[in-house]
Amino acid sequence: MNYVDIILLAIALSIDACVVSFAYGLVTHEKRVKTSLSLALATGLFQFIMPVIGFVGTNYVKEYLEPYAKWIVFIIFLYLGVNFIIESFQKEKKPKLLGIKEILLLSIATSIDAFSAGIYMSLCCNFICLPSIIIGVITFSDSILGFWIGSIFKKFKPQALEILGGIILIFLAIKAII
Repeated sequence: MNYVDIILLAIALSIDACVVSFAYGLVTHEKRVKTSLSLALATGLFQFIMPVIGFVGTNYVKEYLEPYAKWIVFIIFLYLGVNFIIESFQKEKKPKLLGIKEILLLSIATSIDAFSAGIYMSLCCNFICLPSIIIGVITFSDSILGFWIGSIFKKFKPQALEILGGIILIFLAIKAII
């Protein structure tokens, strides 16, 4: 696997984190810098760690986790998407702040593909450190970019944006099982 392949893989793996960050950029009104950095750091860190776990634990973890990976992602994204839509219809609006629980769930859901990439790299490569670093850095960057692009769309009606964010997350849930 050469550097171009690693960078292309990193970009592909970062797309989910970018889209999720975009959805949160649409609906986050307060502490946007903190939220964008928290989300980017968490998704970037998980995208860095998961290939290493996949690489090292190929023989130990693969057979137990891999059959359920798409369903884990589906449940997490579906839960968060439906929650977005339900909250859009509540009369009393609380500011959209991501808690540790939500950030952890999003980070896991967006990095399961990176776990699989680590398994792939264990079968075809002798190294994992540099690819994992590249994957983490690109995911961090794409997550920040996605969040702030989502923030640009704040001119639209807040309820419509929350529903759109929920639909995006539900679309990612469905994509995970297809």
